[in-house]
Amino acid sequence: MARNIIAQAANPDGLLTDDTIRETLTAGLQGQFSKQRVLVLIPDHTRTIPLPFLFRELVDILHDMKQLDFMVALGTHPPLEPAHLNQLMGIEGEASAGDEPYSTRYKHVRILNHRWDLPDTLTSIGTLPQSQIMEIAGDRWHHTLGGDVDILINRAIHDYDHILILGPTFPHEVVGFSGGAKYLFPGISGADMINVTHWLGALAGVRGTIGIKETPVRDMIHAAAEHVSTPITLISLVVVGKGLAGMFVGDHLSAWSAAADLSSQRHIVWVDKPFKRVLSQAPPMYDELWTGGKAMYKLEPALAEGGELVIYAPHLDVVSHVHGKYIYEIGYHTLPYFLNQWEKFKHIPLGVTAHSTHVRGDGKWVDGREVPRANVTLATQLSAEDCAKLALGYLDPNKIDVADWQGREDEGVLYVPKAGEMLYRVKP
Repeated sequence: MARNIIAQAANPDGLLTDDTIRETLTAGLQGQFSKQRVLVLIPDHTRTIPLPFLFRELVDILHDMKQLDFMVALGTHPPLEPAHLNQLMGIEGEASAGDEPYSTRYKHVRILNHRWDLPDTLTSIGTLPQSQIMEIAGDRWHHTLGGDVDILINRAIHDYDHILILGPTFPHEVVGFSGGAKYLFPGISGADMINVTHWLGALAGVRGTIGIKETPVRDMIHAAAEHVSTPITLISLVVVGKGLAGMFVGDHLSAWSAAADLSSQRHIVWVDKPFKRVLSQAPPMYDELWTGGKAMYKLEPALAEGGELVIYAPHLDVVSHVHGKYIYEIGYHTLPYFLNQWEKFKHIPLGVTAHSTHVRGDGKWVDGREVPRANVTLATQLSAEDCAKLALGYLDPNKIDVADWQGREDEGVLYVPKAGEMLYRVKP
């Protein structure tokens, strides 16, 4: 497919109107897939996107499809129950989501989960040889990345004539900027790609990755995407607040690139100097520390050495529904902690170890012990005993008065009321 953008709309300062969004979708998609079977990949509830509005618009514009299915690109997030799927899409008064189509307005629509946890749902579409991964990784290469990587992906991609990706682009701790082909890998991929890409991101570190457009992980994802034979169109969104500042429809390389450029303008807050203490409030959409860790990732570049970041999430009572066992086994530690004791941790999935380092932040290994760059404290429903097991600090969320943190930027204290999407960086 030629690299091009079919339709686009961007507002570098404000938001797009509903009419502009509708016109852009119509210009990019109407009549493009008549009588075809189309699979739309979408995010789950841990990403901000006006999905109910976009879902309704897509259903209307793609009314002439033979089949129109939506699949939640979960990566390794837990599958959503039918009622939750309906809530995600803003569907009311219809039958439950699942294998059977809806009635009335959505009669040609199904809403599906990506079941990364069921081997029978996956198929191999090729291999990324170790030599190629070494070339992509460059000076980030480390033997812990292993050998060849089997490119496993949801076999459903072969049941459709076209793949349509609908998702936002934000600064991202693993890949630099999210969105685009990330909805394939790790969105609907198997464990190998998920683990190796996340570990490659960990080897680079959050501060060396987040908000950087061209990264080794992005290159690896794009290399894997070349093995996908089904044609792909991307609707790349730049979300600000509850609205859209940009929409780019085209091939997955060009549309993502344009969205990443706009995201770098709209999603980065530049500060004059790093903060000594940060109260980073994770919103309810992060219902486990696995995703709530974004409250750390987006603030670490603005956290002073020796400072403290508090992940404030009074609602959060789970480390990870899927990976909790492993995380409690290893705790949260810096990259050198693992690399210098690899034999003790080599049995842990690389994606879990990567998550551990991302939440803990940068650090050093000095005289056989870990020296973190800064301190990370949890103010959640997790107990002090749990926090000790996880090697994180504990603060009773009931004793936090947000007012004590507000308006103190000049003192080196920052409060972020909805952390996880806006990236904070110190000016060069």
